[in-house]
Amino acid sequence: MRLRRRVSPDPTLTLPIETPRLLLRDFVSRDLEAVHAYSSTPQATQYLIWGPNTLLQSKQTIRAFLDDQKERPRVNFDLAIIRKGTARRGDGPRLIGGVGLKLADWDNRTADIGYVLHPDYWGQGYALEAAQGLAHAGFRELGLQRIVATCDQRNKASARVMEKLGMRREGVFRQSKYIHGGWRDEFLYAILAEEFYG
Repeated sequence: MRLRRRVSPDPTLTLPIETPRLLLRDFVSRDLEAVHAYSSTPQATQYLIWGPNTLLQSKQTIRAFLDDQKERPRVNFDLAIIRKGTARRGDGPRLIGGVGLKLADWDNRTADIGYVLHPDYWGQGYALEAAQGLAHAGFRELGLQRIVATCDQRNKASARVMEKLGMRREGVFRQSKYIHGGWRDEFLYAILAEEFYG
């Protein structure tokens, strides 16, 4: 099957992106409380280059997301992960994390993907579902050729998400990131458009 992709000089995504259980949309200023709920959690940020956030840092993060949305061409697509409400349980939609696509090398149609979830929602497949939805949009709407991701080598759960997404481990970076007072080794994963749809 030949993949039809739209390639635009001004990268745009049709939002929100809907998956079976989630909506992926741009962040808005009223998301601060929900963003701070996960970004201030040591458990959620232990393998990341940022966090745990103070309230001021979470406010600055939201402001940066809003600024990125106005950039033309847009390079960063940081999206809120909204779990759809379930009428049976009587709960409404809830922001449970974030997923992002950064156009790292637009000339070569390459982007970085990343995700973070509140620990209350770990182990339920939400990170994979969000990453699949955003990767699909990146390949189909942005015309990407390749999506890459990195993770701390100790972050086994994140590595599993990448592997379930169909990404291949392409490399190991030794002591490549200084995180929370120490140098960390990272894995590099990547997937091509033809592999994602293969």
